[in-house]
Amino acid sequence: MEKYTELLKNAYEAMDNAYAPYSNFHVGACVKTKDGKYHKGANVENASYGLTNCAERSALFHVYSLGYRQDDIECMAIVGQGNTLITPCGACRQVLVELLKRDTPIVLGTGEKVLVTNIEELMPMAFTSEDL
Repeated sequence: MEKYTELLKNAYEAMDNAYAPYSNFHVGACVKTKDGKYHKGANVENASYGLTNCAERSALFHVYSLGYRQDDIECMAIVGQGNTLITPCGACRQVLVELLKRDTPIVLGTGEKVLVTNIEELMPMAFTSEDL
């Protein structure tokens, strides 16, 4: 896990920037690109709940907006608060399937709990562009 210390630190820093006045559930994410840069994202809620954006989508959309693509992403972290290990929602899993390579490490963290996984493990038999 030492390999992901800086990644997790950045994700927890991003969590502090969450805008979550309705759920009070703060989530942070960080994408590390192969050029060594860290890109943070936080959840941003909206009174019209369907317009809320999760932290992992915020971070990945930011990375793609800068011109990075799948091959440029080294790993990502998603962290939250509470006693249960945080995992991406269904919408985020679908976005991760599209924007990450299947074996890109995804580090999930909550407090002392940490799990390194990937989108293939989180969403087996995913619907992709290959299904169109």
